[in-house]
Amino acid sequence: MDSTLSSFITKNMGYDIVALHFSYGQRTQKRELQAFRDITSKLNCINSYEIDLDFFAQIGASALTDNSIEVPISGIEEGVPITYVPFRNGIFLSIASAIAEKEGAKLIVIGVVQEDSSGYPDCRESYIKDMQKAINSGTKDETKIEIFMPLVHLSKAQIVSKALELNVPLELTWSCYQNEDKACGVCDSCRLRLRGFKKAGVKDPILYN
Repeated sequence: MDSTLSSFITKNMGYDIVALHFSYGQRTQKRELQAFRDITSKLNCINSYEIDLDFFAQIGASALTDNSIEVPISGIEEGVPITYVPFRNGIFLSIASAIAEKEGAKLIVIGVVQEDSSGYPDCRESYIKDMQKAINSGTKDETKIEIFMPLVHLSKAQIVSKALELNVPLELTWSCYQNEDKACGVCDSCRLRLRGFKKAGVKDPILYN
């Protein structure tokens, strides 16, 4: 939902979109890829990349990529959640940088949310800004890339409201950490999403168990 809104905001700013999706062994990999393809068809992207990363499952250490670790459903976790995938956004941004340089892109757009998120360290604004510096110091002199974070200080309710304002197809998005048919409604991602829709005063259009 966050990445989709970020894409539509960028599209409305007049940018052409090069879409990028990662399959990294996450539990809902097939469903997320379907969502990506459905959404990019609405954005009329000028190019699209689907990247497979199999090493996250080998590393494990996250409930999203290691099936021996259960996805928490209690809604109560201290510190960094077990659903955090080690340095995921850093790796994603590195690959996105290579594609951006090849495509001659001016922006890398990422839907990180710091204010109302799961507490992932790689969603912090300060970290993303540090990555931008590293990217520009490690690419060609003529490459000048900005990492655009349009949602970083928004709440989930504000994200829902903004998506409705821009006619973003929220029914095509997927947030659940566990299920690929009907969202579980109890994992951390589902809880955050449902809370956002409730506070925004609208019904979530996807199906839940």
